[in-house]
Amino acid sequence: MSNFQVGLIGFGVGLVIALVVYIWQFASRKDKERIHLAEIASLKKMLTDRMELEGEGIQKLKAENEDLKKKNENLRITNTALMQKPGRQEVQRLHIYQKAVDRLTINAPGFGQAWQSALKESEEEFSEIYSGSIPFWKKVLPSKTNAKMIKEDEPVDEE
Repeated sequence: MSNFQVGLIGFGVGLVIALVVYIWQFASRKDKERIHLAEIASLKKMLTDRMELEGEGIQKLKAENEDLKKKNENLRITNTALMQKPGRQEVQRLHIYQKAVDRLTINAPGFGQAWQSALKESEEEFSEIYSGSIPFWKKVLPSKTNAKMIKEDEPVDEE
């Protein structure tokens, strides 16, 4: 065998080995590519599912938000209507009077004790009226007050 033939056989063996390695690498690359494509498809599916769920969640939140806006508007209208009902102004006036009385109790010396005793007497009188212990006619007719009348005839004691 000549040197040329040995070189040609060596080249052929090297070419066969290179071809086998190339085919093996090609098959390996295709296998990895298939795995990567499957992983990409799986990630796309997960992303699509998540976007659908978030889209549904956003739609539910928007619907709930609209519902709450409608309820808020209805409550505002109801509140306005209730403020216009007869008797509401009187209740507001009573709250204003209560605040004024509280301020006077704190700021004016002596007013608090007199006010508390007058309030207690009035509450007892009204509880008697509404419980039925005072006759009907006393409910209808005005009663005398316990305030003393000033008499001009009496001399004033001078000490």
